[in-house]
Amino acid sequence: MVEQGESICLNRVSRLTKLAGITAQIGYKRRPGKYGGRPSVVVDNTLDRQFDVEAPDTVWVTDITYIRTQEGFAYLAVVIDLFSRRVVGWSMQSRQTTDVVLQALLMAIWRRKPKAKVLIHSDQGSQFTSMDWAAFLKAHNLEHSMSRRGNCHDNAVAESFFNLLKRERIRRRTYRTREEARRDVFDYIEMFYNPKRKHARNGMLSPVDFEWQQKLRQEGV
Repeated sequence: MVEQGESICLNRVSRLTKLAGITAQIGYKRRPGKYGGRPSVVVDNTLDRQFDVEAPDTVWVTDITYIRTQEGFAYLAVVIDLFSRRVVGWSMQSRQTTDVVLQALLMAIWRRKPKAKVLIHSDQGSQFTSMDWAAFLKAHNLEHSMSRRGNCHDNAVAESFFNLLKRERIRRRTYRTREEARRDVFDYIEMFYNPKRKHARNGMLSPVDFEWQQKLRQEGV
């Protein structure tokens, strides 16, 4: 026997929940802190949402997110190649500093060894407006592009990757330590996302397979 529930007007539900101070929560709450301050350095949005590129190592995007563990938050920075959507660099640390994004970018440069200038796109976070960041880009022949203020869609590819990571892995787990979270992120990126996860944009190929296929085409194989 199925019991019938009460019928109620949506407006009444909205009014009662508001009076009771009840709000919906999706994912993590925003970290406490100061927001809305003007960044010290802002550059043009050269990328301008042109997310489809024709060659590897011409445009990278980068961003940072946080992962909850029982010993505190861990901060994850990634660098993604727009050509294949491959994560070419990443880093996790216990603090949200410029160093975490620099380490991710250093991994990308070490792995890919780009021969020409690369456009690197980020948001206006303090990690990406620091003097250390600017000096690193200049030293490694990287050109900076930056999202407009308050426009998360300007860095939609990085945001999409974080959504996948959290939906497919992080929110399914409880991490006791930051090191446990780091190992799981390694497994997701290096053992699943890059080599196996299919992308519609790649013709249902993984980032690794897509790059390999494009390389064979260029060689006429």
